[in-house]
Amino acid sequence: MLIQVVVLVTIFFMVGAPHPVRAEAPPLLKQLGDAFVQVADKVTPAVVNISSTRKGGVTMGEGMEPFFKDFPFRDFFGGDPFKHFREHPRQRGGPMQVAVGSGVIVSANGTILTNAHVVKDMDEIKVTLPGNRSYTAKVIGTDPASDIAVIKIDASSLPTATFGDSGKLRVGEIVLAVGNPFGLAGTVTRGVVSATGRTNMGIIDYEDFIQTDAPINPGNSGGPLVNIDGEVVGITTAIATSSGGYQGIGFAIPSNSAKLVMDEIVNEGKVRRGLLGVNIQDLNEALAKSFGTSDTNGALVTSLVAGSAAEKAGIKPGDIIVKFNGKPISSASELKNTVGQTKPGTQATVTIHRGKETLDVNLTVGELTPKTVASASPAPTSGTSNELGIAVENVPAPMAEKMGLKEGEGLVVKHVDSDGAASRMGLQEGDVILDVDGKPVSDISTFNKEVDVAKENKVIRLKLQRGPAVIYLATTWE
Repeated sequence: MLIQVVVLVTIFFMVGAPHPVRAEAPPLLKQLGDAFVQVADKVTPAVVNISSTRKGGVTMGEGMEPFFKDFPFRDFFGGDPFKHFREHPRQRGGPMQVAVGSGVIVSANGTILTNAHVVKDMDEIKVTLPGNRSYTAKVIGTDPASDIAVIKIDASSLPTATFGDSGKLRVGEIVLAVGNPFGLAGTVTRGVVSATGRTNMGIIDYEDFIQTDAPINPGNSGGPLVNIDGEVVGITTAIATSSGGYQGIGFAIPSNSAKLVMDEIVNEGKVRRGLLGVNIQDLNEALAKSFGTSDTNGALVTSLVAGSAAEKAGIKPGDIIVKFNGKPISSASELKNTVGQTKPGTQATVTIHRGKETLDVNLTVGELTPKTVASASPAPTSGTSNELGIAVENVPAPMAEKMGLKEGEGLVVKHVDSDGAASRMGLQEGDVILDVDGKPVSDISTFNKEVDVAKENKVIRLKLQRGPAVIYLATTWE
């Protein structure tokens, strides 16, 4: 036994006591970490804190939420958990509203890009630079339709950010959000590009959002989203949340769009947008089939603005716009954005599908004004159509006058069976059916006849007026 102990002790001293193991990160991981540090060092000096105040009026929850009032979408100022970040008492005259956001310096002489909802209609705008230097800013211009604003401080020799090409972003690409969440200056968070080209969110008029899971919270609004090279590829704008804070879904305006708007504001003093003069909607499989195609790409023309460029060029309801100046158009929103970014007066070629023909139409792009607004339409004696499951009647004269219909034009839907074909295709009570598969209907017998023919063809398309909008709906029969 003694011999065994001696042997063990000898071995212990020969080998030596165990040494702590020092873990080293893989070289690739260290390089990635260094890259994040370099991006932060490059961008954060050009990111500012913006504190905007407005005296009196409504509370922040009512007056400072331009969108996302309902779950799941909220802007960066919504949600009671953050109330203490937003409202501050005044000594006299009621509350003073405080909006905390971010901005990015784009010129050495103090030009700053941010969100319109951070500074619009505010009485005072305070900009704080890294190092706690503070300035009072003036608004150069705002464009609520894109939620972009340009402000200016009286300073010089400032660090500036570099713009990247948001059109080259790829889903899965690493991005960093830089800003002042909850007033915490110089915060950098990391994520990826979750999606590009997000539209129909109901946030602003012109939508082409970058979606990201980089953590962003109240106060980030107006700050930059940057790529791994430290280039600004987006301006963070909104989040999807049920709590008011980060839940993994944020939206940024692409830098290419933001820069176009910024340049218009700086150089022209306002944003001028192109206009075709068409009301449009997306295609689904049934609609596409009803127009004799299987391709759901494009923007379906539902109606035209009188005297517009599109009407003068001969574009008609039922045409499907598939290209604008050679650029393929996949949806109504894409056409709206593309035309909106085109300068008024530009000569353009619009490619359309009409029946079995593909036509090129040349026109001069008009200008969008408050009086000429054309946008994507929202998707979607008595008689009964048993095939569709609806009850229709002639349009009463007062209703026809209000809707701008001619006497005897169309049939109004009085009832929709919940389990009928009409319900499945999205027909609603109060809709006025104008035609069936391109054939106008003004009486119940003609309508029922055309529905029977459509059922034999196994697809039906209705053109109808819903309020001020003209839209198409379609369905198929097995």
